[in-house]
Amino acid sequence: MKIVSVNVGLPREVTWQGKAVTTGIFKEAVSGPVMMRKLNLDGDGQADLTVHGGVSKAVYAYPSEHYDYWQAELPGVDLPWGMFGENFTTEELLEEAAYIRDKFRIGETEVMVTEPRMPCYKLGIKFGRADIIKRFLASRRTGFYFAVVRGGMVGAGDAVELIGREQQEISVADITRLYAFEKNDLESLRRAIEVEALPENWKGYFKHQLDKRFS
Repeated sequence: MKIVSVNVGLPREVTWQGKAVTTGIFKEAVSGPVMMRKLNLDGDGQADLTVHGGVSKAVYAYPSEHYDYWQAELPGVDLPWGMFGENFTTEELLEEAAYIRDKFRIGETEVMVTEPRMPCYKLGIKFGRADIIKRFLASRRTGFYFAVVRGGMVGAGDAVELIGREQQEISVADITRLYAFEKNDLESLRRAIEVEALPENWKGYFKHQLDKRFS
């Protein structure tokens, strides 16, 4: 496993459907190592901190393997690394194999998997088409967020080494599955809310799904 590309970008104002919108989804690959801190990478930023960024969503990773799928889905669309707004374009680390609370060493740093990325309208802005939001979720190719356990320098080519797996119960793919596709999998919902590292908003959502079925 390794980092194929490190991508950063600061928020910018764009026009979308006749309105001015500030977004940090426009990322570009950097050529050398970058300092990663508790909340983001140097040279990177999020525009709306109510839904993006923060400790549990400090760095967004997206598997490079998904780019072939999207190239087939979106023929003629240029898809450089960072097109999905990811900070790390990864290799050989997919959603099914990334478990909530997994810890990895990347360069000088340590990170922890926290949750999948749920698409918002700003992905539509990046692609210039609103239908990408539903297609992104339907594909289950969401990528995932890291919390930064220890900061340091990271760069393209750095190995991604699994150094801690405390629980092998709920993967990133499971969270997406329970959210959008299999909401009646009560056993998995119960297991999900017991995963300590899963952010509270996800636990609350899944608990609500359970409560609805027994109220």
